[in-house]
Amino acid sequence: MFIDEYVLGAPPEKCKILLVDDQVVNIKILHQLLQDDYDIYMARDGHQAIDMCNKVKPDLVLLDIEMPVLNGFDVCAHLKNDPNTQDIAVIFISGHFDEDKEVKGFKLGAVDFIHKPINPVITKARVKNQIKLKSQSDLLRSIALLDGLTGVANRRNFEQVLPVTWLQCCREQQPVTMILLDIDFFKSFNDTYGHTEGDACLRQVAQKIHDTVNRPYDFVARFGGEEFVCILPNTDLVGGTYVAQQIVDSIVSLKIAHESSQVSSYVTISAGVATIVPTRDVTANMLIEAADKQLYLAKKRGRNRVLGAQVSTAELATV
Repeated sequence: MFIDEYVLGAPPEKCKILLVDDQVVNIKILHQLLQDDYDIYMARDGHQAIDMCNKVKPDLVLLDIEMPVLNGFDVCAHLKNDPNTQDIAVIFISGHFDEDKEVKGFKLGAVDFIHKPINPVITKARVKNQIKLKSQSDLLRSIALLDGLTGVANRRNFEQVLPVTWLQCCREQQPVTMILLDIDFFKSFNDTYGHTEGDACLRQVAQKIHDTVNRPYDFVARFGGEEFVCILPNTDLVGGTYVAQQIVDSIVSLKIAHESSQVSSYVTISAGVATIVPTRDVTANMLIEAADKQLYLAKKRGRNRVLGAQVSTAELATV
């Protein structure tokens, strides 16, 4: 996501709230109270709540404590221990005031408690306050995870997204592809045109990569200096290599003059692609090493090209 999207901004969507209670009447009361202001989702038990949180990514969960099988504390602990759901705000719904339970809830990561019977004014106020805090926190977190020069995700963001994507593809036994990209002879570009033009070049290249890698669940980040990285979940080597070649061709199409380049009169980029069906036996960092090796070979063989490899977990485990 580019920083301009925050500055210019599209009309904000309604925030999403998940109501979790094994009693239908309680869900109906909260639904009627909140439906005009928020998109409401519902779950009748703890397992369904966890599944909904992974699929819907609500901004806030109103979570009943007393439920069979998985109680509210169990659900909250699960959400907070999963990187994919740990940022979801949780408000516990309790049938009575119990100081020990509130202490336990806050220690687990809850942001507030609401007591039954539901008071409409208090409930709406507390929900509104937490939604506002969550939105502000998300905005600050998102800005902190963007590269200030290019507007794409930064290295810190990449380091957070990669393990989440890895685990998701591991669970689903789907391939994940990584593309590492390096602008060819960029030091020479800076020496020839100056750092101001170098910064402008980085912004143009980042924008073009972002526009080319356009599936909503794909990820583009500045890896460092003149290097960029793409994470393509559910993508095999053929698909990943095709996207990488599109990126390489699109950078040439920008026709950014580079008279000191040894491969072209325009700015070019080299790409290394690695694909794996991940398992829990190996770490995601090994995929970075595999893509980096392919990038090194692409540069060694003339630059302005794509090289890729299918990597087996058996190979990585022996590295």
